[in-house]
Amino acid sequence: MSFSVLASTFANNILPIVLLSGAGFALGKLLHVDPRSLGRVVFYIFGPILIFDLMVKNRLALSEAAVVIGFTVTIILTLGLLAYFLGSLLKIERPALISIVITTMFANTGNYGLPLVSFAFGEDALPYAGIYFVTTTFLFYTLGVLLASLGHMNLKDAALGLFKVPTMYAVILAALINTWNIVIPTPIERAVQLASDGTIPLMLILLGVQMTHVEFSNNLRALQLSVSLRLLVAPLIALLLTALFGIEGFARQGAMTQASMPSMVSSTVLATEYQLDAKLVTAVVFVSTLLSPLTLTPLLVFLGR
Repeated sequence: MSFSVLASTFANNILPIVLLSGAGFALGKLLHVDPRSLGRVVFYIFGPILIFDLMVKNRLALSEAAVVIGFTVTIILTLGLLAYFLGSLLKIERPALISIVITTMFANTGNYGLPLVSFAFGEDALPYAGIYFVTTTFLFYTLGVLLASLGHMNLKDAALGLFKVPTMYAVILAALINTWNIVIPTPIERAVQLASDGTIPLMLILLGVQMTHVEFSNNLRALQLSVSLRLLVAPLIALLLTALFGIEGFARQGAMTQASMPSMVSSTVLATEYQLDAKLVTAVVFVSTLLSPLTLTPLLVFLGR
């Protein structure tokens, strides 16, 4: 794995993403854009529409999709349990513990993962990455919201809060349309397409804007634990699980890349909405994103062989 191969892989696949998120960072610094308002636009409108669009257009066989979904659920739950166990051993307090569980479980598979898979492996791997993204996002806005709520609510109130998450309804609606082969009216289809096309660039801009508001937490143990699990341990678990699930070819490229992404930027939205350790969550997202080219570049070369 020569330096020239690594440099070329980084320049062609990761640098374009860095440049657009860098534009968001500059925008946040110069115009003082409010990341919470922009995050809510993504949370309540663009994110659900993108999920809906990906599910409606997906052409994978049900058996192929089921394998990727099973892989995704397994690795997310495994990382969550591992983060909880290790965090408990380190005697990390509850709000911080829940924060690192969420940042470890959920990777940035949308505004970073999807364009990266598209650049690195093309359209053949993208549907598998899309299934991973849809599954991750669904779990994030259900299980993730539930976990975040438990930081300050009881189980009943947290469960009821799930019904306020629009992504749930987007998934249900898309499933009904696919099951009954419903034809979407042209005006709605075009509106969905417009919003969907703009979601990933908007998410990248949001990522850059949010990076201007990083406040590093003093809880370095929690920060180091979450970043290490997300960037170093997750790819190893993904490698093992792809073998166990029999995932090969483009499916392996898409699924493993998604599993190895840095922490999900939307974790910062949950941290703000549900009063978790926002400084810690933002720091984990920032540090894992900043360091991710060091782990993702050799991974892309490995998967591309």
